[in-house]
Amino acid sequence: MINRSQAPAIKDAVDFDITLKPYELFKLDNGIPVYVVRSEEQETVQLELVFPAGSWYETENLVASATNFLMKNGTSKHSALQVNEMAEYFGAYLNRNCYHENATYTLHCLTKHTAELLPILQEVVLDPAFPEEELAIFSQNMKQKLAVNLQKCEFVANRHIDKYLFGEFHPYGRVSSMEAYDALQTESLRAFYQRHYNYANCKIFIAGNLPENIIPLLNQYFGSTLWNGETSTIRPELPILPAEEKKFRIFNDENGVQGAVRIARPFPNRYHPDFPKMLVLNTIFGGYFGSRLMSNIREEKGYTYGIHSQLYNFRQASAINISTEAGRDVCEATLTEVYKEMDRLQKEEIPEEELSLVRNFMIGSILGDLDGAFQVIQRWKNLILNDLDENYFHNNIKTIKTITAAELQQLAQQYYNREDFYELIVI
Repeated sequence: MINRSQAPAIKDAVDFDITLKPYELFKLDNGIPVYVVRSEEQETVQLELVFPAGSWYETENLVASATNFLMKNGTSKHSALQVNEMAEYFGAYLNRNCYHENATYTLHCLTKHTAELLPILQEVVLDPAFPEEELAIFSQNMKQKLAVNLQKCEFVANRHIDKYLFGEFHPYGRVSSMEAYDALQTESLRAFYQRHYNYANCKIFIAGNLPENIIPLLNQYFGSTLWNGETSTIRPELPILPAEEKKFRIFNDENGVQGAVRIARPFPNRYHPDFPKMLVLNTIFGGYFGSRLMSNIREEKGYTYGIHSQLYNFRQASAINISTEAGRDVCEATLTEVYKEMDRLQKEEIPEEELSLVRNFMIGSILGDLDGAFQVIQRWKNLILNDLDENYFHNNIKTIKTITAAELQQLAQQYYNREDFYELIVI
């Protein structure tokens, strides 16, 4: 019998043996790969169609995101309102997203309604009409949203720092504009759709408590024909042209009370051996609420409500980006404190107690991220779309558990040099 007067032993997160639940792989009749993670916990399904149709592949600005958005806004049989009403009738959520490399259409629904909702998803993906009036509404709404956002210092800062890092003509640095929205034409959207949204470019990721006949259903709606032709997308090579100048100050709102601070530098992508090591160092530096940047600039100095450092996970290249919003009168002081924390990491080894805390935080976060089939399929999707396998996942876990304070100090000395960073303050 359990002695309930005695507390159980505490087990650190780093002591857990983390495994990534495997997926099942099926091929539809036309060759579309289907990656499946099953779970019987809840009567829900997540189905995601992924295409290489992000901004990387567009030749006209904003065509990729506009195409992705407007595919749902009317087909040859139904209007945008009717499409939304059909999905909502079953309590489903049909969403779309466009990123730099890929674009997605995602369906969340109850298991029992999957068969009724797949025809709606098929119609949206295979038969979009791109009505002129929907494009006009989209352009008008986005221009209004852009006009509002351009008054916000943090929005302006995000646009500019990416331009400095990657170049204004690179997909990672290209930004929206009023002129680009006005230039959108339905013919361009249809042409982009035909090139990129076809069976040869499609991958399907599905998770949850799946109907027993899910593969026959997917075959019926997405695997039975060579829809939209056989054009297979080849990823073009695009040069990165960063800004030559490193320090920028932009005056955006003369009546504002706070400014946006960005400090960023290029960094190798996830295929570089230093990337998983840098994830640990970045977490210590500014990657969680107990980080050094938060302890200093928020808790001690009171300059900001929050400051964060992140590593971009882009495919071609990455970057380290420290971002915060602070009072106008302390923006320059915030910069000074960020560099002080960089110097500390270069000159002093991280105490074992702090390193142990961060190890447990990172492993605990990963354990949380693997809680459920939806989270597991997302982890697999990121690996598969970046041509990585399970070994990459396990190597990252091993790095978190075994990296030493000396290795982290050496990493800081290599990558936390002030002269390598772009500085931007927008007030």
